[in-house]
Amino acid sequence: MIMEMIEMPKNFLWGCASAAYQVEGAYQEDGKGLTNWDQFVRIKDKTFKDTTGDVAVDHYHRYKEDIALMAELGLKTYRFSVSWARIFPEGRGAVNEKGLQFYENLVDECLKYGIEPMVTLYHWDIPAALDTAYGGWEDRQIVDDYAAYAKCLFKRLGRKVKYWITFNEQNIFTTFGWLLAAHPPGKFDAQKMFYQVNHHVNMAHAKAVLAFKQIVPDGKIGASFAFSPSYAFDCDPKNVIAKINFDEMNSFWWMDIYAYGRYPAFTWNYLDKKGLVPEMEADDKTILLAAAAKLDFMGINYYQSIVCEYNPLHGGVDPYGTMNTAGKKGTTEIKGVPGLYKNPPNPYLMTTDWDWTIDASGLRYACREVTSRYHLPIVISENGLGAFDILEDGKIHDGYRIDYLREHVLALEEAVQDGCDIISYCVWSFTDLLSWLNGYQKRYGLVYVDREEPEGSSMNRYKKDSFYWYKKVISSNGKHL
Repeated sequence: MIMEMIEMPKNFLWGCASAAYQVEGAYQEDGKGLTNWDQFVRIKDKTFKDTTGDVAVDHYHRYKEDIALMAELGLKTYRFSVSWARIFPEGRGAVNEKGLQFYENLVDECLKYGIEPMVTLYHWDIPAALDTAYGGWEDRQIVDDYAAYAKCLFKRLGRKVKYWITFNEQNIFTTFGWLLAAHPPGKFDAQKMFYQVNHHVNMAHAKAVLAFKQIVPDGKIGASFAFSPSYAFDCDPKNVIAKINFDEMNSFWWMDIYAYGRYPAFTWNYLDKKGLVPEMEADDKTILLAAAAKLDFMGINYYQSIVCEYNPLHGGVDPYGTMNTAGKKGTTEIKGVPGLYKNPPNPYLMTTDWDWTIDASGLRYACREVTSRYHLPIVISENGLGAFDILEDGKIHDGYRIDYLREHVLALEEAVQDGCDIISYCVWSFTDLLSWLNGYQKRYGLVYVDREEPEGSSMNRYKKDSFYWYKKVISSNGKHL
């Protein structure tokens, strides 16, 4: 079948994305409190070359320059996150007006250029004071503190911001924080707490959604999930069951809560037998169901697909293999859960230097699955390529990124033809930024930032070839790829 060249839907939001800790810097300015990440990065060897977000790419001071570049690009939406500790330095209590004013100024600057602001309430940085006070996400108190923080932002910015995201990649920050010790709070294999933490996050999400619908009735709200659609290794039934196990444990465990307000039966039954189901209060199910009924879209952060194969209960691989954080291709180890699944490499796909599969078709697959299972509009809240970029004579020739983005945009257009309702496509990221565990070497941006791991570089911005390519895509509404 020959796919006709099509435009994306009218008013489609071509965008870019960022996160507060990865771009802002100014980590102790204007009354901001410390976050869990401000503390975690000071533990030696937790990040590449012990990099921090103290300065990051200085977006806090350069946001006007960056948004002017976004306007030159023709951007329709800018997705950014708010640092909770900039609003409530202690996580609760007194509001920091300077922090609120910064984000209102950021929103106003976007609107000045006709760029739709898309606000993420939580992109992994909790106020450190709440961790100290009661253990942060491990304690039920966090639900009401998060809801109060969310209401504060809804009331201040709700007249100006239409699109809101409650949480970014809940599956990632909880897995890396309580199972792999790679993110704060740095706990290893704390399975009981992992599932309890996730329930607290789910309740915080639900209460925020319900409050939002009262305060911003005409707005749109959802959550952004790091979705890796899965393929069975082959048609051997035990590998097909491994795929189903993976989906239930790693995707639907979160997405079903957002869209249906309930946990998938297989996973709950499995956890119940192991004594790992989270404790729930009497009205939790009612609140979750009510919030799910009001969800406006499903956010998808898509980077790669995954393969699933049978994993023996005895002698199988575990979930704790080495992760590639240095960009040395081939250093990622196969992981899995004994008795359920393992995730071998896909022999049909190329990978990045960080061993992430490059699979544009997986984005189409992801959209189709969300559409069929949840019947919700979709926000592609992140998609992009991390690579080693080279600045030569003020230019960055990143044709490999253009190839990557072109194929993914084409897959998105195919998904639209398939009947998927897609609101936006946000490239990760607009500028280069701090890549959490990977430092500044792993560059995602359409705009190059002159900085390395040590502080002191110029921070000058340089438009990459991909910037000019994306500008043409936006101006043609996806016709010219």
